Amino acid sequence: MVKKVGPLKIIHEKFKKKQKTEEEKIFRESFQEAAELDHWLKPHIGKAQEDLNPLAVQNLLGNISNEDCEAMGLDSENARPELFIWNAFPVPPVCIRPSVGQEDSSTEDDLTILVSEIIDCNAKIQLCMEEGSQTTLLMEYWDFLQLQCAMYITSDLPGIPSHLQGNLTKIKKGFCQRLKGKQGRFRGNLSGKRVDFSGRTVISPDPNLRIDQVAVPLRVCKVLTYPEVVTPHNIERLRQNVANGPNVHPGATYITNASNGMKRFLKYGNSAKIAENLKVGDIVDRHLQDDDIVLFNRQPSLHKLSIMSHFVKVRPWRTFRFNECVCAPYNADFDGDEMNLHVPQTEEARAEAVELMGVKSNLVTPRNGEPLIAATQDFITASYLLSRKDVFYDRSQFAQICCYLQDASTHIDLPPPTIFKPVQLWTGKQIFSILLKPNKSININVNLETKCRTFGKDEKNKKTGVPFGKSKMKCGLPYDNSFCPNDGWLVIHNSEIMSGVIDKAIIGDGNKKSMFYVVNRDYGPVEAANCMNRIAKLAARWLANQGFSIGIDDVQPGEKLRAEKVKTVEKGYSDCDETIMLSKQGKLPNQAGCDEEATLEAVLSGILSKIRDDVGTVCFAELNKMNAPLIMSLCGSKGSKINVSQMVACVGQQIISGSRIPNGFGDRSLPHFPKNSKTPAAKGFVGNSFYSGLTPPEFLFHAVSGREGLVDTAVKTAETGYMSRRLMKALEDLTCHYDLSVRDSTGGMIQFKYGDDGLDPANIEGDNQPVEFTRNLKHILAVVPAKNDHCLTSAELMDLFKKQLKKKQFENCSEEFIKNLTKFIKEAIISKLDSIKGSSKFTQFLQFLKICGNKYARAIIEPGTAVGAIGAQSIGEPGTQMTLKTFHFAGVASMNITLGVPRIKEIINAAKKISTPIITTPLQSHIGGYNVKSESGHVSRTLLSAETATRVVKGRIEKTLLEDVLDYMQEIMVDNEIYLRVKVNLETIKKLQLEINIDLIKWAIVRAPKLKITDAHIKLESMNCLRVAVSRGKTDSTNIYLLLQGLKRVLPKVVIMGLSTASRAVINTVSSENRLELLVEGYGLKEVMGTDGVDGLNCKSNHVLETQATLGIEAARQTIINEIVHTMSSHGMTIDQRHVMLLSDLMSNKGEILGITRFGIAKMKDSVLMLASFEKTTDHLFEASFYGKKDKIQGVSECIIMGVPMTIGTGLFKLLQNNELTSDDKPVKKKELLFDEE
Repeated sequence: MVKKVGPLKIIHEKFKKKQKTEEEKIFRESFQEAAELDHWLKPHIGKAQEDLNPLAVQNLLGNISNEDCEAMGLDSENARPELFIWNAFPVPPVCIRPSVGQEDSSTEDDLTILVSEIIDCNAKIQLCMEEGSQTTLLMEYWDFLQLQCAMYITSDLPGIPSHLQGNLTKIKKGFCQRLKGKQGRFRGNLSGKRVDFSGRTVISPDPNLRIDQVAVPLRVCKVLTYPEVVTPHNIERLRQNVANGPNVHPGATYITNASNGMKRFLKYGNSAKIAENLKVGDIVDRHLQDDDIVLFNRQPSLHKLSIMSHFVKVRPWRTFRFNECVCAPYNADFDGDEMNLHVPQTEEARAEAVELMGVKSNLVTPRNGEPLIAATQDFITASYLLSRKDVFYDRSQFAQICCYLQDASTHIDLPPPTIFKPVQLWTGKQIFSILLKPNKSININVNLETKCRTFGKDEKNKKTGVPFGKSKMKCGLPYDNSFCPNDGWLVIHNSEIMSGVIDKAIIGDGNKKSMFYVVNRDYGPVEAANCMNRIAKLAARWLANQGFSIGIDDVQPGEKLRAEKVKTVEKGYSDCDETIMLSKQGKLPNQAGCDEEATLEAVLSGILSKIRDDVGTVCFAELNKMNAPLIMSLCGSKGSKINVSQMVACVGQQIISGSRIPNGFGDRSLPHFPKNSKTPAAKGFVGNSFYSGLTPPEFLFHAVSGREGLVDTAVKTAETGYMSRRLMKALEDLTCHYDLSVRDSTGGMIQFKYGDDGLDPANIEGDNQPVEFTRNLKHILAVVPAKNDHCLTSAELMDLFKKQLKKKQFENCSEEFIKNLTKFIKEAIISKLDSIKGSSKFTQFLQFLKICGNKYARAIIEPGTAVGAIGAQSIGEPGTQMTLKTFHFAGVASMNITLGVPRIKEIINAAKKISTPIITTPLQSHIGGYNVKSESGHVSRTLLSAETATRVVKGRIEKTLLEDVLDYMQEIMVDNEIYLRVKVNLETIKKLQLEINIDLIKWAIVRAPKLKITDAHIKLESMNCLRVAVSRGKTDSTNIYLLLQGLKRVLPKVVIMGLSTASRAVINTVSSENRLELLVEGYGLKEVMGTDGVDGLNCKSNHVLETQATLGIEAARQTIINEIVHTMSSHGMTIDQRHVMLLSDLMSNKGEILGITRFGIAKMKDSVLMLASFEKTTDHLFEASFYGKKDKIQGVSECIIMGVPMTIGTGLFKLLQNNELTSDDKPVKKKELLFDEE
């Protein structure tokens, strides 16, 4: 046995075994002479072990044969074991350990100090050997030399003996410390570097800029340069730049001569003369000027849209400025944020920046294909106010507002007025028609029907009292949506707005039915960007003249509102008092899976949340329609209904960790309240508004709740940052190849077709489909004239459709897409042909099919796309918006389920134990529940109702302990016997619907582990009573008493029914399907599936590893997908399933579920450099050197470290050159094939 002792010695404990050997006898006798000279040594000879010094170890390792080396996995030529014992040590060059010069001395680098100490120690050993010093001194120096060499490699060694530490007050940096960590060589200098040609300053908004522009301060433009090659086309411009020099913009700082490569600084010398001598081929480092291409970035860079390319607009002052529409992808605001700007230095880099990273190329997020660059805040408010029904302008006002849209170069065709008499008037809606289509030459015809934010909200038909949209007209026809009293249904026909207001749902981000998204999909990103530019200028200039502000009178409640609020709060308080009284009297019925306390809290929380909602509804009804906070809330530019009602009416219940304010001390939240008080005021309900001001207890409760939010945010940032990094490291090298398969850098197959259909998530228009059929059909009917076409019959239409499907444009379409298209044509077109209105024209139908084919072809993912990196960002980026809190399970108040960041973390870590394991257990549709009754030895069975039967199945699964049905437990001590009498409560067993009797309880006790009780120890006394005896044996009376007390303590915890791993089962009603199911807390999926009455085929667990163990790897993969999508959607975030599928495929790719952790990634990847740049840098490097590993430099991390192109995007393919044959070359003879003769 060889054991390490710190960094110094290897002790060979070969005489540790008890049996004595001849070798040990010889070893002990070798100390006899020393023991005679020193009698104190004699008692310690038995403990002596062989001390293996480096020389002895080197000799031993040198005796290992090459065959044995290969058996151990070592390279017998380059990595023999004795080479790991140093005879000489490498000294690095001075450039990596520089001296820092000072006035009278110099400070040496840590490595230099360590090298000098090693040399010094070595010299001392040599001197000792020459002078014949004491062996102890020599050995001490030798130990110290080993310590110094070990610290030369890594300085944070454990177990350094104190007497050898010497003057090690300051731990010096060894090689390992230089390599590892965030600031180390790998992460700090190789994977990421500091760069030149970059600038950073504060950002400001400027709606007059285009969305793809950035205003760069003049001072920055003079410092940042671009090397432009002189050509005949630009020589005059560059001569002027050179003549201006470095201090005048537009100027230049350097010029590089093409003939000799000499670089010249233009600050010195005659600039005019240098400009005259400028030749074609020279390179001029000129200042940044208008329309140069730069990269703009904000940190933290959570997704690829955090760095995009913009065109420069040189402006005065000291801040970067850009259009507010582009705030969302950067997650930027203007409260002091700073951003970075980078200048690409080659034409290739500029081309890639514009095409791949341009703002217009990234209007939608690849996370789910929703628009991310869109109107925001003021733009939405102005659009909403401008598009309301009561906004009219005369000709001069309308023309003036139309001029706000663009600069003077844009030609605008005024539409006909909406009202002709008594005076011509235009509406605000017509301005948006011009915004989409300023003149007839611009061929943009938008057709859209969608809900606005205010559609049908809280509106009822005044005559019938039925909610809007559900009532009927007298003739029996339903209301048309455009009759919405809030003007909440938007209809755009050929770019003319017929009805509806323009709010966040129409021009904001995150909605695939928005106006900009439709323009982008139908007419391209350039036109969508132009529309955004127009709306930004319009909104800013219109608001500057119109005015829109918020004052204290906007949040001042009227008398009526104040009275309504007091009335609502008082009613809520009285309901709470009534509920508390019922609870004290024991008359409050328990909710599913809740005890009395939990039920009371759930009911009170419901009442109190209703108070705030009711007050908010009253508040909205009472406020003036021109109230500024109300307008912002309605149009979605800022704030919500809750924000407004908190300012005006009532702040509401304060929540901590999903519950009301807990008792802090002395059974109460604050000393201002009675003990054990459950009243709303004592548990954090704030009845005041921010306008009226909070009382001291309310203020404290509000501060407590606010602090939780701050702490949550701080913790979450670190958690999600690390999670994103791990995801990116695992997924970074997954690429879509030319056969649409996804493979890693070594060629390992992850998916045979990306996302099962090969479509790009950014181009998904409909519900997981590349084409939104309904809208596109309406668009074609509106745009394509078909006056002279004949109407098709249903048979003709289907024949035409089948012929078109055989054409080239549909040959790459998936079966699923063709199936959906066929279904749509049958349901939306053919089914309406029989009605009077329905008709389908030949040209229009062909055009519809053409658009479907083209949009599908555009949606196919481009080969070379870094699908792994995009997937990692798409999962990691929403995590920052999630919370760390635990949420209640839908519909069940008592069941907490972990969601948010902790749940995502559990899933991607493939955790063995999760915080809330839940098995969803559907029951058999024709459930056969039977009750077992034991009457005089006979067992009868009775058929039960559905709910009772569900309780029976619950009893079979849920862990029931003996104490749950225990009446009493009594110690009995008579002459020769000592036993426990256990009496069970049959009434409780009946209520719980447990299929159990006293006999089954007996066998449960016998089978209980650790009790060691046989059936001989248990005797049945009656139907509800049994005795458990304690065996006397040879034990004395004291021990028997202790055994009895131990039994008394353990016996109530015996599981008599159900699964020991299932702590609880709660009955849940699935309202959508009108059925009951069980939610089982705990593990044991296999056992639950096999339980009688359970629908085993549809059982599912939220525990990935348990699913894998029970149902296999494919089921586990599906569980990962379902759980991540469910967690995201519960926080209101949509994420395309293709990203999650890719992650789950990677985790299950090796045949077992591997977590995205340092251990899982090490099993997935082989590259040494990639693993070293992730975590445990030095461990991976040591292991690689020990086993002689080779790295082929194929993955992303390795390529970045080595500075070579990676096999992603434009680096994916290889080029083969076809050399033309010259007259001297002999033609290549064609290879003969098997069937050539035939």
